[in-house]
Amino acid sequence: MSDKLIIFDTTLRDGEQSPGASMTKDEKVRIAKVLEKMRVDVIEAGFAIASSGDFEAIKAVANNIQDSTICSLARALDKDIDRAGEALKGANSSRIHTFIATSDIHMKLKLNMTPDQVVDQAIHAVKRARNWTDNIEFSPEDAGRSDEDFLCRIIEAVIDVGATTINIPDTVGYNIPNQFGATIKSLIERVPNSDKAIFSAHCHNDLGLAVANSISAVMSGARQVECTINGLGERAGNTSLEELVMAVRTRQDIFDCDSGIDVSHILSASRLVSSITGFIVQPNKAIVGANAFAHEAGIHQDGVLKHRETYEIIRAEDVGWGANSLVMGKHSGRNAFKVRMQELGIEFDSDDLLNASFKSFKKLADKKHEIFDEDLQALVSEAQSEEYESIQLVSLKVYSETGESNSAQIVLSINSKEVSAIANTSGAVDATFSAINSLVDINVNLQLYSVSNVTQGTDALGEVNVRLESDGRIVNGQGADTDIIIASAKAYIHGLNKILVAHDRAHPQV
Repeated sequence: MSDKLIIFDTTLRDGEQSPGASMTKDEKVRIAKVLEKMRVDVIEAGFAIASSGDFEAIKAVANNIQDSTICSLARALDKDIDRAGEALKGANSSRIHTFIATSDIHMKLKLNMTPDQVVDQAIHAVKRARNWTDNIEFSPEDAGRSDEDFLCRIIEAVIDVGATTINIPDTVGYNIPNQFGATIKSLIERVPNSDKAIFSAHCHNDLGLAVANSISAVMSGARQVECTINGLGERAGNTSLEELVMAVRTRQDIFDCDSGIDVSHILSASRLVSSITGFIVQPNKAIVGANAFAHEAGIHQDGVLKHRETYEIIRAEDVGWGANSLVMGKHSGRNAFKVRMQELGIEFDSDDLLNASFKSFKKLADKKHEIFDEDLQALVSEAQSEEYESIQLVSLKVYSETGESNSAQIVLSINSKEVSAIANTSGAVDATFSAINSLVDINVNLQLYSVSNVTQGTDALGEVNVRLESDGRIVNGQGADTDIIIASAKAYIHGLNKILVAHDRAHPQV
């Protein structure tokens, strides 16, 4: 039998470090439940010491997930490790992931520590973590640029005191596949007690090689891969879970291992993460992009019609495409709505949220004939965010005419008090944003504005994503509506509400 490849998902931690991708506690729980449904082995829920919000989010995930191991990141510091342990108390299965830098440049310029001090600190951290759990992961940060002899020394030392997983991170995406695979193979062969731990790979995508490096690591003996949905992550992102899992699953002729992932939920997980974070999946993205299984060339179309495997190496249905595409209509009842949401991995924490989401569904059903899963996910994301928003859209009236200035008349509810404004500018969206700005005392810069359709058809929900910057803080805002101007207003207001919520987050590498 082939070995088990452990899938360690860090969408909720490393993925959240993408500029503007910060998630609320409830959003993290929603994603974690879908990951559990996918049978992800380990879910890294956050970095407990970063903020009280991250601590509470990890705690909520730990209390709501039963089948996956829940993990928190912690620097090799007592306060970090104890905070992680506290957050994970309610987990059915927990792991503490502690790390310290091992490359010369990091030890000298960031830590200001000698190699001996780094080894001692790592040993102390693993011992401290064992007071909370027997499942300890250790990462030598920036291993991709670290001296291999020193890596062997520190890895042997932490395994000796109880580390059960050794993660080798290519922190800055510097490695090349054959080089990274050779490093993994060499460490496993050279470290005397390597058989007492599982070796793992955590690759960044700065050179577009995260998946390739991870695959090389697996073929060289790694039995855990750290990845994210849609390859989300800081800078150029992390190893894409869907690409890694499907590469190993598809090429069982060359891999002697496989994951236990239920791949039928890959597409729904991708869309949920995209909806919550506001990071749109590019059309040509492997596995989950809109064009992933589309064929334009006549030769390809002819071949697929004759026999699918002539040009398709993966069945689209296997990863969620084409399954349950049309699910609801205007005559669907509240219970049917709730059941379908459960099938999508969406649970309602309160009857109020269920009722608000169902009300939005009914309004949408009056506007469009066919309701798709993507529509439902967008509606729930919007309903959940509105529960905590101090600024809400009450009404919007826009006047637009060719060759004339455009006007927007908007009514907002700010802390339950209705206020209104009118703005006249060259464009309908610009007028809408100007009217909102005149009512909200926040200095913001619009860095990105994008529009996409949630589903097909001229009556489809339009989804707008904005990226706002205020005093160095970047947030993403999302809004969906059959009217694109209203969707734009919702997205802008969503972003403003995020700015109003103070998050004192520390970067894990600081």
